[in-house]
Amino acid sequence: MNFTVIIPARFQATRLPGKLLADLGGRPLLQWVHERALASGAARVVIATDDARIEAAGRAFGAEVVLTSTEHRSGTDRIAEAARQIGLADDAVVVNVQGDEPLMPPALIRQVAGNLASRSAADMATLSQRIITLAELTNPNAVKVVTSRDGYALYFSRALIPLPRDGMPEAEHLPEVSPGWQRHLGIYAYRVAFLRAFVQWPPCPLENTEMLEQLRALWNGASVHVDEARAPALQGVDTPEDLARLRALIATGV
Repeated sequence: MNFTVIIPARFQATRLPGKLLADLGGRPLLQWVHERALASGAARVVIATDDARIEAAGRAFGAEVVLTSTEHRSGTDRIAEAARQIGLADDAVVVNVQGDEPLMPPALIRQVAGNLASRSAADMATLSQRIITLAELTNPNAVKVVTSRDGYALYFSRALIPLPRDGMPEAEHLPEVSPGWQRHLGIYAYRVAFLRAFVQWPPCPLENTEMLEQLRALWNGASVHVDEARAPALQGVDTPEDLARLRALIATGV
């Protein structure tokens, strides 16, 4: 299976500016992401950025880096430009690995690429994992996804979906019930032709309400297949607290 990983990387971040260059176990956080992508078996791993500091850091640890426009609204727009710059064919599979996911398992990068490659009917592919605690289920930063019986996304939301009519379980650890609850993992695979179409669509009302870009795909009738992750994925780095938590975890030898 042939696929390319593109890592969208911007310096500015609302809650933790410069986080991609933050020290994590003696090297930049972004380097961890790059190493995980290389270990996935991708034919090519590219960092796409609009910032000279990130470009310099990436080149210093041996990454292929492309400079993109400073006008992009999203990482997907940045990936589309990078795919064009490096000359990927329309049918090439691109995996979007977020630059703030330093512990993304390489197996999941391969899984999402294979998920798309094996489904000609899918425009996009992504992953989810079961939510096991009530705290995660009710956290708006943990995006929930509901799928059809064939695994295609029906909706993504920050809200608690599906909401049991007869009330929520009272225990902190959720029972394994059907259909259960799934947290969406922010990793995507697309074919380049679809990626080019996606970035031409304007943001839709659902996307603007939930601030979830993947809702633009559903709004425009695209098919998004969701596979349950075959390995656990830790949450990425959004806040100083997340960074401190990961530093402590890395110190234990993970």
